[in-house]
Amino acid sequence: MTTRELTALQAALTAEHAAVYGYGVVGGRIADDRQDEARSAYDGHRARRDHLRRVIRDLGGTPQPAAAAYTLPFAVPDSEAAVRLATELEQRVAGVYADLVRATEGTRRGDAAAALREAALRASGWRGGGVAFPGLAERAVPAAPTPSGSPQETP
Repeated sequence: MTTRELTALQAALTAEHAAVYGYGVVGGRIADDRQDEARSAYDGHRARRDHLRRVIRDLGGTPQPAAAAYTLPFAVPDSEAAVRLATELEQRVAGVYADLVRATEGTRRGDAAAALREAALRASGWRGGGVAFPGLAERAVPAAPTPSGSPQETP
């Protein structure tokens, strides 16, 4: 195990702590017809969080504790905002798992890739469509047409 790997594992744990917190907010605002989806995501993030804690301990590290609260990226007054928050949470989690894939090898890399896939699928479900390179922030921005007709990333 390298310092880089442990740092990436801690970052993934921090992201999972934030996702668990965020899904508490999502669950309080999401429409009834999407409650099961939110509950499933919440449970999935709790399971990933607990797994990461065990891995970090097994590697001789001390798992980062959860913060008492997390700053949300925007206000979540209704179900529409809750869906946007769920999408944002999944995109952020996918990003840290992409970093973890790069920092690990073997079984831990496979676990990180599986977590990246899960986050990408959940984000796609919340968003209503996928992105070409989940977990890569520079590729998550939708392309906008230019006057020449070729795609260009939006700022």
